[in-house]
Amino acid sequence: MPKTSILVARAIFPEVLQSLEQVFEVENNQADEVWSPAELTRRMQGKVGALTTGSERIDAALLQANPQLRIVANMAVGYNNFDVPAMTAAGVLASNTPDVLTETTADFGFALLMATARRVTESEHYLRAGLWKKWSYDMFAGAEVHGSTIGIIGMGRIGQGIARRAAHGFGMKVIYHNRSRLTSALEAECKATYVSKQELLQTADHVMLVVPYSAESHHTIGAAELAQMKPTATLVNIARGGIVDDAALAQALAARQIAAAGIDVFEGEPSVHPDLLKVPNVVLTPHIASSTIQTRKAMAQLAADNLVAYLTRGQALTPLNTVPGAVA
Repeated sequence: MPKTSILVARAIFPEVLQSLEQVFEVENNQADEVWSPAELTRRMQGKVGALTTGSERIDAALLQANPQLRIVANMAVGYNNFDVPAMTAAGVLASNTPDVLTETTADFGFALLMATARRVTESEHYLRAGLWKKWSYDMFAGAEVHGSTIGIIGMGRIGQGIARRAAHGFGMKVIYHNRSRLTSALEAECKATYVSKQELLQTADHVMLVVPYSAESHHTIGAAELAQMKPTATLVNIARGGIVDDAALAQALAARQIAAAGIDVFEGEPSVHPDLLKVPNVVLTPHIASSTIQTRKAMAQLAADNLVAYLTRGQALTPLNTVPGAVA
């Protein structure tokens, strides 16, 4: 019998691709082109499954043009590139890759916090420019991390991982704000205290964003929120572009309204707001919070496993929605 046809929309690890090719007829994109919506729609023709990344938008128009599609597996924990209600209405299963990147992403969140608080990027640029001529008592004096207060907005798996590192590793006071409060057991494990968003912004020495992107969380941090933060505070975003108003952040950094920021995700990425590139007191990284070889392989493999499990057994491993024909 002919194999089921699937699409792998971006380049992935060759061994993961080979494992899919043992089960399916695979059209791949190892050239790693970022296809336009029209090209993605065309490539989906005849495919019953697809492995995507955050750069591929799965919306009602694409679904309508591809009624044969049954599953789209995102190689990411975030899925704001999916119109999940439209997928559910079309009977298309959506899946993501939770858990496998939690600890790695929490590591990077803390690394970005450390680099931001201690002015690592700013001081490296200074050194590379040949400006370092002598030691001075206040040269690139940054903010303390140990013993300070971290405010985490978004207390899911990754937020909890950051809280544990902060409380147990650096003796930090942990406060958090979330749509729903954690259980008392989880709060105790993370040594975390629930507070309002306003109290968090006004109190925290370091604000860490780990909230999923949605219409409701768009510009969670804008000009009004930045104005509530301490002038000595730092802001770190490892969540999604659009959680922060990048233009407002650039203005606040330029005016030293807050001390510094560390940003791994951007509105309209891979484009970066030009004003963020002009301010010295920001650490910028290109969406690499989950980027270790081990973790990225695990993400790709879980996305592949979702495709295999659903298209051969009707049961995805990490589904985001429920559709007719899926096994619970």
